[in-house]
Amino acid sequence: MNKTLNVIIVGASGKMGQTLIDEIFKDPNLQLVGAIDHPDCGRIGEDAGEKLGLKTNISISAELDVIKDADILIDFTRPQASVNYLEHCVLHNIKYVLGTTGFDERQTSMIKKAAEKTAICFAPNMSVGVNLLVSLVQQAAAILEKDFDIEIIEAHHRHKVDAPSGTALRLGEAAADGAKRNLKKNAIYHREGTMPVRNISDIGFSTIRGGDIVGDHTVLFAGDGERIELTHRASSRATFAKGALRAAKFLSNHDQGLFDMADVLKIN
Repeated sequence: MNKTLNVIIVGASGKMGQTLIDEIFKDPNLQLVGAIDHPDCGRIGEDAGEKLGLKTNISISAELDVIKDADILIDFTRPQASVNYLEHCVLHNIKYVLGTTGFDERQTSMIKKAAEKTAICFAPNMSVGVNLLVSLVQQAAAILEKDFDIEIIEAHHRHKVDAPSGTALRLGEAAADGAKRNLKKNAIYHREGTMPVRNISDIGFSTIRGGDIVGDHTVLFAGDGERIELTHRASSRATFAKGALRAAKFLSNHDQGLFDMADVLKIN
């Protein structure tokens, strides 16, 4: 990559936004040109790097429309906000790295439609390790599907509002694809009281919320007399930020289209 990429961070005052800003300032090929957050975030008008000990000369703003001179927008916020950012990217020909989770079908359709006009990397988890895990889960499910029950366990911090996590759902899709099942029909999200005997085609989900857990995901293949566990544990948000910046550089070579981290990492 020869040119410097101008990047907007939305959700700039949050933990993920701050991690992204920190990583951008370590990369000579990236330049922060906008830091956006909600008017009630408490940091509007502050330098975006103040809490990091950085002087960015970019103030956190609630006004996205004033920023048009950008190549990439990176978003790890909430679906309702992301839809607005999506429209801004299409209008101003800005490429979009989207790590937000919890979209409904209508919102997902909007993302797919927008990708006809600009390049989008849409992934529930930007970690290199998690995306390798997705590939391994699909391979394992293809081999084990007849004799092993599949369960997905995920844990996140107390502030995460969507459940199961987008990453857990992506792992469920990978397991379903490998085992030749339909996740919509075979997913079990709730267990309480007297339950029927488990069906071999079920793909179960268990959710944990507590403390400051960054993100743990395990896919359990449980058979008679043995079990296999494929696990990824994130100890720092930097792993997601580095993946997002890698995705930003990937998008710089595309004018439009919908991509995920498997495309970025060439995992197929």
